[in-house]
Amino acid sequence: MYVKEYLAFAAGMGGVKKVNERVDEVIALTHLGIEKHKKIGQLSKGYRQRVGLAQAIIHNPDVLILDEPTSGLDPNQVMEIRDLIRNLGSNKTIMLSTHIMQEVEAICSRVIIIDKGIIVADDKLENLRNRSEGKWLVRVQFATDVDEKALKSIQGLLQTNLLGNNTWRLTGDNENFRQAVSQFALSSNLEVTELVSEKDSLESIFRQLTGHVDSL
Repeated sequence: MYVKEYLAFAAGMGGVKKVNERVDEVIALTHLGIEKHKKIGQLSKGYRQRVGLAQAIIHNPDVLILDEPTSGLDPNQVMEIRDLIRNLGSNKTIMLSTHIMQEVEAICSRVIIIDKGIIVADDKLENLRNRSEGKWLVRVQFATDVDEKALKSIQGLLQTNLLGNNTWRLTGDNENFRQAVSQFALSSNLEVTELVSEKDSLESIFRQLTGHVDSL
């Protein structure tokens, strides 16, 4: 079916009054104007995702449920769909199901984390991040391999996580932890190619809450 034809059909099925007017509104909202006279099968995946969203909101629902809405899209299409979802979220409740934590951080204000069918977190994104208050994260890359056992001598070290390519994410218990990591490298004659402080990412929080954490 053609885009405009399909949306008119969906509007009719949803009992929408003034079908043509509503179809035009939704096409404008989802930026489908330049593609509205094409067949859906001729569209890129990003535009097909837009058509799916347009169909989902054609009858103006109060709640919109989206499952992996940016799956398989290129970076430009991902940004476009994210912007569209944020705009829709200004006057609707949107429930987004995804395993991509960057997607949650970019779009969502409230997060529910489910592990093996059990809700282990239900809070605002900001509050979840604040759970890590009192911990300091440092990402450090060494020029050579470093034995994890050697890292245990760093003062205040709570947790280690090898990211690959001689890069570690280290968690400490005090605000001077970055300095302690630097001192460890100096006393161990280790060359450091990168040393930066980090905020706890949602991915890290997810791993902690679901029991998948690399620790000491």
